[in-house]
Amino acid sequence: MKIFDAHMHIIDPRFPLSQNQGFKPDPFTKNDYFSRLHDVNIIGGAVVSGSFQGFDQSYLVHALKQLGPSFVGVTQLPADTSEAEILRLHQAGVRAVRFNVKRGGSAHISHLEPFAKKVFDLVGWHTELYIDGADLPPLIPIIDRLPAVSIDHLGLSKHGLPHLLRLVEKGVRVKATGFGRLDFDPKPVIKQIYDVNPNALMFGTDLPSTRAKRPFQLADIDVIFDSLEKQAENVLYQNALNWYRK
Repeated sequence: MKIFDAHMHIIDPRFPLSQNQGFKPDPFTKNDYFSRLHDVNIIGGAVVSGSFQGFDQSYLVHALKQLGPSFVGVTQLPADTSEAEILRLHQAGVRAVRFNVKRGGSAHISHLEPFAKKVFDLVGWHTELYIDGADLPPLIPIIDRLPAVSIDHLGLSKHGLPHLLRLVEKGVRVKATGFGRLDFDPKPVIKQIYDVNPNALMFGTDLPSTRAKRPFQLADIDVIFDSLEKQAENVLYQNALNWYRK
């Protein structure tokens, strides 16, 4: 089965890294990534900037050159980033901007609406949110007004699932990632989200699973098959291809 890895990280110590909440990650290179997935048919993926990478773009541009055109970037940018810089990053393969509400390291959430609309209007990027679903309610009116949004790691918490499902009904995408970060069983939730919108879910490994209670396991791929059976290919690669290649 083909997989488009909708959420993975490259951590290259040759480029700037900073401590976040007392944490600084170990290296995780392109070679480390493919070594971990040597038995998996990876057809592409999304390299996501972590809190510990802040606004550094050098690592991401370098990683995308190494990985090739089947991979795209998800970056963090200051809200006052120039149009010229956004266009440069788009040319390098970046396709989304990330707001890290959970860990920080990104633009402040107060800039969400104007900046999300700016990058969408300029280059068609969507916006990704790393946020506990329980913290969504104050942001729902804003998210409702945004053109394209995805939420990481199934929203992380059982308490946040009703808010997440409300957004899925309105077209928000959700990453079926980071199962070792969740406080609930992902299988019924994956089925529930799929039933609401079969285009919403996008699988990713979340490698190298920094700070997760349990890192990614190959059995996480089986969770998608167990939850959806014949519909699994939509979540494993097709939905993400459609989302990132628009």
